[in-house]
Amino acid sequence: MPPVFDKEFCEKLDELFRWRRDVRRFKTDPLPHGMLDELLETATLAPSVGNSQPWRFVVVEDRTRRDKVRNNFEACNREALQDYEGKEAETYATLKLSGLDRAPAHIAVFCDTQTDIGKGLGQKTMPETLKYSVVSSIQTLWLSARAKGVGLGWVSIVEPETVKEILDINEASWDLVAYLCIGYPEEEHEVPELVRFGWQDRLPLSQTVIRR
Repeated sequence: MPPVFDKEFCEKLDELFRWRRDVRRFKTDPLPHGMLDELLETATLAPSVGNSQPWRFVVVEDRTRRDKVRNNFEACNREALQDYEGKEAETYATLKLSGLDRAPAHIAVFCDTQTDIGKGLGQKTMPETLKYSVVSSIQTLWLSARAKGVGLGWVSIVEPETVKEILDINEASWDLVAYLCIGYPEEEHEVPELVRFGWQDRLPLSQTVIRR
């Protein structure tokens, strides 16, 4: 028999969704032995187009490689700052946009865009669904981590090809989707940091739903 998810479970699930945060401020405490593998195993339960399972997780443990990724982030972040002026530039300069300095676990997530798994089912008209599948696995990982009190931060201010070079990823078909920081958060907030620091409020549902 399939499980029955009662009202109490659904309420807790909604609470989990509300409390999922993009974490940038981490404690340096390591994760318990085996937890990272457990989280990645859960991530692979995500749906994927044609059951292609195109996610490829690279656990970055080498300190030199981590430092090089952080250097690339800092260079890209300085360049991104130049896109803003006035008050926006001032606010941007105060934002902490990665936890690369303290997070105990780093994971680069790639999409194998030429995988034979799944035999191409569902990709003919929308090949980008492969990357959407990888994003689904990241969201699954994110929620599973949060349920265990672990934070996840998605770093997107990096150059994908540079990260591939740093990590010695030679597969031409592997595209970087995300560079993740994982660890225990220094603080917990229900409100997203970019809202709390005045960058962008959440939109009401009325602005994101169209009916035809």
